[in-house]
Amino acid sequence: MEEFKGQPRLPKFAVPKRYDIRLTPDLTSCKFGGSVAIDVDVVGDTKFIVLNAADLTINNRSVSFTNKVSSKALEPTKVELVEADEILVLEFAETLPTGMGVLAIGFEGVLNDKMKGFYRSSYEHNGEKKNMAVTQFEPADARRCFPCWDEPACKATFKITLDVPSELVALSNMPVIDEKVDGNMKTVSYQESPIMSTYLVAVVIGLFDYVEDHTSDGIKVRVYCQVGKANQGKFALNVAVKTLELYKEYFAVPYSLPKLDMIAIPDFAAGAMENYGLVTYRETALLYDDQHSAAANKQRVATVVAHELAHQWFGNLVTMEWWTHLWLNEGFATWVSYLAADSLFPEWKIWTQFLDECTEGLRLDGLAESHPIEVEVNHTGEIDEIFDAISYRKGASVIRMLQSYLGAECFQRSLASYIKKYACSNAKTEDLWAALEEGSGEPVNKLMNSWTKQKGYPVISVKVKEEKLELEQSQFLSSGSPGDGQWIVPITLCCGSYDVCKNFLLYNKSDSFDIKELLGCSISKEGDNGGWIKLNVNQTGFYRVKYDKDLAARLGYAIEMKQLSETDRFGILDDHFALCMARQQTLTSLLTLMASYSEETEYTVLSNLITISYKIGRIAADARPELLDYLKQFFISLFQKSAEKLGWDSKPGESHLDALLRGEIFTALALLGHKETLNEASKRFHAFLADRTTPLLPPDIRKAAYVAVMQKVSASDRSGYESLLRVYRETDLSQEKTRILSSLASCPDVNIVLEVLNFLLSSEVRSQDAVYGLAVSIEGRETAWKWLKDNWDHISKTWGSGFLITRFISSIVSPFASYEKVREVEEFFSSRCKPYIARTLRQSIERVQINAKWVESIRNEGHLAEAVKELAYRKY
Repeated sequence: MEEFKGQPRLPKFAVPKRYDIRLTPDLTSCKFGGSVAIDVDVVGDTKFIVLNAADLTINNRSVSFTNKVSSKALEPTKVELVEADEILVLEFAETLPTGMGVLAIGFEGVLNDKMKGFYRSSYEHNGEKKNMAVTQFEPADARRCFPCWDEPACKATFKITLDVPSELVALSNMPVIDEKVDGNMKTVSYQESPIMSTYLVAVVIGLFDYVEDHTSDGIKVRVYCQVGKANQGKFALNVAVKTLELYKEYFAVPYSLPKLDMIAIPDFAAGAMENYGLVTYRETALLYDDQHSAAANKQRVATVVAHELAHQWFGNLVTMEWWTHLWLNEGFATWVSYLAADSLFPEWKIWTQFLDECTEGLRLDGLAESHPIEVEVNHTGEIDEIFDAISYRKGASVIRMLQSYLGAECFQRSLASYIKKYACSNAKTEDLWAALEEGSGEPVNKLMNSWTKQKGYPVISVKVKEEKLELEQSQFLSSGSPGDGQWIVPITLCCGSYDVCKNFLLYNKSDSFDIKELLGCSISKEGDNGGWIKLNVNQTGFYRVKYDKDLAARLGYAIEMKQLSETDRFGILDDHFALCMARQQTLTSLLTLMASYSEETEYTVLSNLITISYKIGRIAADARPELLDYLKQFFISLFQKSAEKLGWDSKPGESHLDALLRGEIFTALALLGHKETLNEASKRFHAFLADRTTPLLPPDIRKAAYVAVMQKVSASDRSGYESLLRVYRETDLSQEKTRILSSLASCPDVNIVLEVLNFLLSSEVRSQDAVYGLAVSIEGRETAWKWLKDNWDHISKTWGSGFLITRFISSIVSPFASYEKVREVEEFFSSRCKPYIARTLRQSIERVQINAKWVESIRNEGHLAEAVKELAYRKY
């Protein structure tokens, strides 16, 4: 038996083909019983069957293996559940006959409260607290519900039967074929599923309402939610029906199941899960309420639904072979969800907003402690941590870069042939590259290996010397240290206008080009207002660009003269900020560039400007606190023009993007301590307290008002805090609760911050939502760190078995900026580090080191004080 322990993968001598599963959950005692009969093909000589099982009690007497040809039943001589490896090892007295057999196992388990495996979620119905039973099997938790070959490559068909209380709704991947009621219990049987992986099997049992519609080819689509909330499912239903039709066209393959159910679960660790035919969601990612949801909530519902439905093809129909290829599922679904949202809501300019995904990917991948897109997974404990910005956001960004390089039509055609070829089976990254290479005639495999097999990305340095354009690539690291990566980079550039564009592959570390030959134009000598050169046109490439002083000045001027697209304005700002953080540009030069954006009106660009101002404010608080008030004054003057133009009240027929911007810009002004904003917010909040339907505080500006209220709260005046808690307790809308949670800890009073953090651990906050409350004010950082240490045992016990625990570490540790704090954090976690937090911990510590180096360089930066004061008093 020893040879099976500690192995990352199950042995291959027996292969599952079909599961017949029966489950009987008890929602009162929160236990379940079950049995499974698995059709197994024995393909090698063996006395053992090894499969996955965890947190289950196996009824040893119920275990048997029956050969289908001889009908001979064998009982194992030994049944061992190895909890450390989550495997069930069955040993038989004789070698098993090869060919098909049936493995039968009876088992019992607990409906846990960990939001994974087969678990319980609670809800209220007619004032009474009830439990529902829910499954969440990705990445490797089907084994907590029934013994199985719990690996994505072990695809099989599933026949599911449930015994449940007769008044409840019982859902699974497939439609119901039979329902027998016997007193207060019923037995529900479902159609057998097509071939699929265990992590996509799903069961949900509880009381629900639903709304229903059909696609043009007759697929029944439903959105289920808590009783009384059905109207909030209509927006997602509409998006789902249109998206299924869109994907059928785009992938040239119809949706492969007879129905699609989507359901909102009150306790849910991730955002959503793409189970085949029964997609589960957090309430915030599926429900939309016209009265109380903000524009940001609407956009989130649309993109999450589009993401999960993309998986029905990319992930469910064609499945990654092993978790190393997780990015194929997630990066692709993220990219294609933008394609769908753009098609349904062109006015959202969603491809411009995609830059936020790209930036998040670049930020994480600028760490030495990042990981390649394709990451070796040797133990299931390591899988949770790779559901991160590399798999999703960098994955999506490199797909967008490749699509932009190959062209949209060629890309779509090749993709359709890939899906046809691997439908109902498994694929690796190389299989996708092969399909795209065949369809395009381009060296896709060679080009893309440099992006998926090594971590990081390049910064391209650009300078002009005597009519020659010189390009040089080196690995970009936020720490400023040199890296040794090298990439094949799809370069796009334009000169002076978007009509003069060029694209080519940069294979070498450096290259130089005759500008006239390359672009057919020359660069004039008049400095600022002469011809500008912009690399990475519209930011379709996953890399950063560093311009020499002259080129940078020309781009600054082009921004002021409104000659650049919003995506390029975003990219120039974001690259400059990253280079400043890596100490390759001064803070003075970054602030001067930011001043060029004083006339900016576009949501995505302003949103990034706001994010960057927060980061500068935090770092300046450590480096040059005496400049903080001047910096705040400068940032206020940058945002004030937009705020005045937008006003607090929405205008008839205004755009979705204006609604998004209004919320962010007033939140920023509140955090910067802008008096007029704080007073207006307070006035509107009090009107809201008196009447929750007041038009003075619509959902888009509520968070801004809540943050403003918390700025004025102190130990001697707690009224705003108490009022917000009252709103929290009275609402049953998840989006409203998370809005309030994400505002509370922004309070400058450290005693209040501590109260807020303790509130997160109370029974009033669902464990899925606690992480929203970790956005702590600068003043509250130290308090939050002490709180984390004091409560670590409890936090570790409550969240330690899922990926939410990593948020506690990254949110509380990353904002620090001293080597002393690095030592404290390392010391505290030296005896407390587990595999599922190890990578996040290393990344958070690296972020603190980067901040500490940045603080040092800002302290030593000459002329910074004069520059900041000049910018603060300049009239914009």
